[in-house]
Order: sequence, then structure tokens, then C-alpha cells
Amino acid sequence: MEYYNKTARSYNELHGEEQKRKARLVLERIQVKKSDKLLDVGCGTGIATELFDCEKTGIDPSEKLLLQARFKTVRGVAENLPFDDCSFDIVISLTASHHFTDAEKAFNEMKRVAKRTIVVSVLKKSAQAEKLIGLARKIFRVAEEIQDTHDIIFICHKV
Repeated sequence: MEYYNKTARSYNELHGEEQKRKARLVLERIQVKKSDKLLDVGCGTGIATELFDCEKTGIDPSEKLLLQARFKTVRGVAENLPFDDCSFDIVISLTASHHFTDAEKAFNEMKRVAKRTIVVSVLKKSAQAEKLIGLARKIFRVAEEIQDTHDIIFICHKV
């Protein structure tokens, strides 16, 4: 988290294009209606979230990153989402799962607040990649796995 607070001002410059590219890959595969409610878990500055044309909410532990987002945000962690069950049509988490303290709890929280679609990416070079991939396959109903340059992106449906 300290890294993200320190690099908050340059985050979009450092990671923005890659994050937007991943969001575009997702948008090619899921249906997003203007009336949909979307939650981005580990949203950072929200640079990828902005590409989704719907009602957006982001959650991230880094207050400095959240200050740059141009939509509703909440400071918090994936393991304890402060939202009601089934309160979002779509829940996404792009390149954040390797930061979760308890990924199983975080994935179950994402499933709890989702109505229909969940998108999770796992950083391939993460020391936890194998565990995270296994958890995603266990907890979610995976419709598609996208092998991206640095990530595996899981397009999932709530079971």
C-alpha cells in the first residue's frame, strides 16, 4: 500500500495504458448497460473503471489513489466490502487480487455483492498466482479465461 500512496501522482502514467487495455478486453466480452451498477474492487485511481459506461463505485485502501477517481469511491478492503448482498450488477477487480490479505474471503465478498457478472484478473508473476487461479476457479463459475500479457482474466457468472 505504501508504494501506491507514494506513486499516486504518477500512477496513471505508470500503469494507465495497461489497465485501460485490460478494461477494453473485458468490455469486448461482457454486456454493460447504462443502468448497471458496477463495483471495482481495488480500483486505484479508477482509470480503467472510467471506460465502463454505467453507474460506478470503486473501493481501494489507498486514499491517495482514490482522490484521483472521478466517480463514487469508498476507502476499504476487498475482504470486508461495506455493501449489501447482490447490490452490483457487475463486480470487477483488475490486477489487485495479489494484494488481498485473504483472497478467499475477498473473492467470496465479491461474489456476495454481485448480482450477475464478476471479473477478476490474476497477475501471472505473482508468488500467489497458482493459489489465486485455483480460488477463482473454485469460487466463481468461470465462463472464460483470457490469457493476457501479464494477467489471466476470469470472466465469471455468479453461481
